[in-house]
Amino acid sequence: MADNSRKYIFLADDDIDDCMLFEDALREVDDSTELRTANDGAELMNILKTTIPPTPDVIFLDLNMPKKNGFECLAEIRNSQRFKNIPVVIFSTTGEEEAINRLYDQGANYFIRKPGSYPKLKMAIQKILAIDWPPQNVTTFKENFCFRF
Repeated sequence: MADNSRKYIFLADDDIDDCMLFEDALREVDDSTELRTANDGAELMNILKTTIPPTPDVIFLDLNMPKKNGFECLAEIRNSQRFKNIPVVIFSTTGEEEAINRLYDQGANYFIRKPGSYPKLKMAIQKILAIDWPPQNVTTFKENFCFRF
């Protein structure tokens, strides 16, 4: 019998240290959550296309990655019948308003600027895991799009 309470999280980030920090924080927040990582956008899309269910409950997506960046991955995810309803949280160091607006317009669910401290990282992960995502992708209101810490 499958464990319906277990969450499946994908993280696409080319910074190995950030991935390890994310995984450590995730384990402290919820050690039953399963994490898959990709080190670039092309790897993320390949994992998504070849993964046998379960599909991820949420994808944390960095923007600046080699081979395929976060904007390209987000567009591909949102244009795919198979993946379009997967919640995507942009997890990036950028603070550029133009980029944030573009991500909102492309259909990202939330934007989180990578927190500068471990406790804030844990808080960000905890907030995202606490969301009861609807089965259909629902656009976040613009005023709630950016998580601030």
